[in-house]
Amino acid sequence: MSNDELSRRYSRQILFSGIGDDGQRRLREARVVVVGAGALGAVQIETLARAGVGRLRIVDRDVVEMSNLHRQILYTERDAADGVPKAVAAERRVREINSEVDVEGFVEDVNAISAGRLLDDVDLVLDATDNFETRYLLNDAAARSGLPWIYGAVVGGGGATMTIRPGLTPCLRCLFETMPDPGSAPTCDTAGVALPAVAVIASVQSAEAIKLLCGRTELLHGGLLQFDVWENRWTRIGLDGLLERGNCPVCHQRKFEFLDAPGQHATTMCGRGAVQVTSGRTVRLDLGALAARLRPSGEVSENAYLVKFRSGEIEMTIFADARCIIKGVTEPSAARSLYARYVGT
Repeated sequence: MSNDELSRRYSRQILFSGIGDDGQRRLREARVVVVGAGALGAVQIETLARAGVGRLRIVDRDVVEMSNLHRQILYTERDAADGVPKAVAAERRVREINSEVDVEGFVEDVNAISAGRLLDDVDLVLDATDNFETRYLLNDAAARSGLPWIYGAVVGGGGATMTIRPGLTPCLRCLFETMPDPGSAPTCDTAGVALPAVAVIASVQSAEAIKLLCGRTELLHGGLLQFDVWENRWTRIGLDGLLERGNCPVCHQRKFEFLDAPGQHATTMCGRGAVQVTSGRTVRLDLGALAARLRPSGEVSENAYLVKFRSGEIEMTIFADARCIIKGVTEPSAARSLYARYVGT
């Protein structure tokens, strides 16, 4: 894109003194990965694509479903009917929004094996995940590599966000040293989620991202922001002195427990009544062969990205990286047993 074309496309953004010509150039040169292309991710992806971020990597493990559409603004009824992976649908949408963005979608899970590759060669990570396990993994990976990342979470009518710059600000485990116990907090499965709350949190995350990428770090909010759009509450919790306490297992002890976790892994998924199982190994499945093997045992459908298998009340969505989302179970142990039975170990 020539300078004249750049000026025309982003003229109103360049006029904004917070960005200007230099900021727009920085955005064009920036490399961002959005982890999760659900509710928060959809807003982040569209915002950054329209802002002119040069390279955008989208990572998501799931497919579009009809129940997503009230809050996941990138997707259509056709995407849901076709069971398109969110990363694929999001990449396609970004190409329609801004053909100048170098976008790549990965139908994968960010885990201890894949994190190094999926988070490599970027300037910033945006969190749009739905569970603390993945967020703690992102926190480990960011701290180890010195990569800034922006935490965000939404449930019901509210949510929270925090911008983390390793070595300069507290990390997620400085604030929450241990993960919340299962069942100890509401989830989108128990409390639902409203799109306006999603839009507020994702917009704050996106604004912080643009500030970072434009070099305007003095304007970062510097705290844990909490919003409830339904109850009309806004809170900023200051984090001054938290990093200096010196007791964080990540920042001070340099222990990366979530990055170093080996083996097969099972995670209960927010709002899905499902458990995701990952193989613990780097592997690519022959989806056609798997579908043929499963057909005698139940209903099977497939596309280029996944195999869906149903037997009774159990539905399994199996991806080429040997990752599997199992509906109809909530216990990781039961999910692992089903995985071993139908997919293998």
